[in-house]
Amino acid sequence: MVTLEQIKKDMAALLGTDKSIQRVEVRADTLEEALADASVQFETSVKNLEYEVIEKGFKGIAGLAKKPWTIVVYQNPATIVKKAGGIGGVASGEGAESEAEQIVAVDGVYYVHRFGSDIVLKVVLPENGGSPVNDNEIINDLKRPDTVKFDEAKVRKLAKSGTNGEYEIIGSYNHVPSNDAIFVIDVASNEMNATATINPPSMGGADISADQIRKAIETQGVLTGISDEKINALVDSPVYNAPVVVAEAQLPINGKDAYIVYEFETDRTKLKAQESETGQIDFKETNAIQNRLEGQVLARKIPAEKGKAGKTLFAKYLEATDGRDIPLPVGKNVRVGDDGLSIVAAMNGQVMLVNDKVCIEPVMEVAGVNLKTGGNIKFLGTVIVKGNVEDGFSVEASGNIEVFGNVGSCHLVSDGDIVVSQGIIGRDSGVVESKGSVWARFVESAEIHAEENVIVQESIMNSSVSAQKKILLTGKKAQIVGGKLFATEIISAKNIGAGGAETELTVGVDPKAKHRLEELQSLTNDNMKKLDDIELDIKSLEEQQKRRRSLPKDKEETLANLYKERDQILIESDKYNAEISEIQERLKELRNIGKIYISGTAYSGVKIYIRDDKEEIRSDVKSAVYYYDLENRFIKRGKYEAPDLSDVKGPDGYSSN
Repeated sequence: MVTLEQIKKDMAALLGTDKSIQRVEVRADTLEEALADASVQFETSVKNLEYEVIEKGFKGIAGLAKKPWTIVVYQNPATIVKKAGGIGGVASGEGAESEAEQIVAVDGVYYVHRFGSDIVLKVVLPENGGSPVNDNEIINDLKRPDTVKFDEAKVRKLAKSGTNGEYEIIGSYNHVPSNDAIFVIDVASNEMNATATINPPSMGGADISADQIRKAIETQGVLTGISDEKINALVDSPVYNAPVVVAEAQLPINGKDAYIVYEFETDRTKLKAQESETGQIDFKETNAIQNRLEGQVLARKIPAEKGKAGKTLFAKYLEATDGRDIPLPVGKNVRVGDDGLSIVAAMNGQVMLVNDKVCIEPVMEVAGVNLKTGGNIKFLGTVIVKGNVEDGFSVEASGNIEVFGNVGSCHLVSDGDIVVSQGIIGRDSGVVESKGSVWARFVESAEIHAEENVIVQESIMNSSVSAQKKILLTGKKAQIVGGKLFATEIISAKNIGAGGAETELTVGVDPKAKHRLEELQSLTNDNMKKLDDIELDIKSLEEQQKRRRSLPKDKEETLANLYKERDQILIESDKYNAEISEIQERLKELRNIGKIYISGTAYSGVKIYIRDDKEEIRSDVKSAVYYYDLENRFIKRGKYEAPDLSDVKGPDGYSSN
């Protein structure tokens, strides 16, 4: 009786098998090429694959209207290789990846025949737990009227041990030659096959042996293609009064055409949103951009195969056709690999199939950055955004980033320049980081970091802005209202301050070094506080140890851990102090002491820092330059003069002005 529990176990086993089945969609010029491609991906032979045709291909007319085959391929569950594992399916021990094909039980089998005057027996042993041969059945088959004698003990022994694929003599019978089986060999007129037709023996007659069939075939003049396997199968289980093929010509094998295996997804409709570890879909993160590094292999050509010639039964030559070669589909910004069979990226960028050619595109253009246009962007090249980068999205590029519209509460990271035609509206959480310069019309409530210059047309409001070189406001308004600005060389604007917002300008220091210095000083202070607490705990435990001469085991472990923690903090503090000294020395050695240029008005309340000195503007100041007086070592105000900006270049190489 089948129980519910048994059904559950069977369903669980089926589910496990289904989960192990992987699917892959393949496109190729022919069905054979598609299956060959899939066999490479599954690392198995084509015979182990099953497939569904999604779209039939068409070879075209004179090369026109050609359409590839599209199929979904999966491996036959019965041939899936399973890995031996430990508890819970986890491989036990190192290198525990022994693999075994699914086991199929095969029962044993026996054959009794009469060759000449002998009774012979062939026993094939069972495999993989199959049922053995029943020796009593063999003995019953031997008890025929024409049987003279047989060795029962030998029969029972061979039933257990097998005969190693050979026939063993086990007895004799009353042989009547006139009752022997007879056969005829017929060779086809095209010399492609030969058949044997056997008439069965009567009582006392002998069966046809394999040697008889072979000799008869050779007598007909057959030189090649005689099949021992087919002959032996016919002898074991004779088919009477019907022709059975016993020799076949060696057919020519035409070579397979060359084809391309792409190392990227060529069907962009299959690039979908990413799934997180928790199973949630993040629609901001997609796989739509297939970035590749310079030198990375993008596609491989599987070479055409030479045809293998065949032979007729009389050894006449049968010609085969060689496979058709195809050129590598080499497009822009790629090269042929050293092996001559691969396509390699010649630069970083997005790999694409354009007009059936593999290309690397170093510039990516998108209408905008939002859910509709594909979400966040990570690109090995330059990104051009024709519209806006909306709140909550990010753009990362190894080249430049150009945005024709606005940038919201986003994260922009570029190894080159960042150009925003409109404004950056950070809403106190937007961050823009550039290893080059940043250009924008205005900046509001954002954090900007540039390793060169920050150049803004209208205003910087309530923002944190740092530049390793200059911060320049260049338009008619050119105002800085609120926030903290850091530049090593120059800060230049028309109006600074006003509106009640606290405004701080710092020049003459390396912003990155200064931020790192502040971070290190904070870490050092934290370590000193921890060290004070640890020293108190150590002192308390050491006093207990002196009074009692020993400590309980748990307190001994605590004391040992405190010693280790103290040593670790002291090592960290030494590293921090060394780096602090190095940064302080570098800041002192800065040749460019920094200047602040104000062509309009600096309003009261603005705080100015040059090197380590501070100046707070007490009353409005017009048309001035603030700089550091090296002789008297204080901040000095001078008459306004336009800064030298000859080394500041515009954003070259962009589509917008």
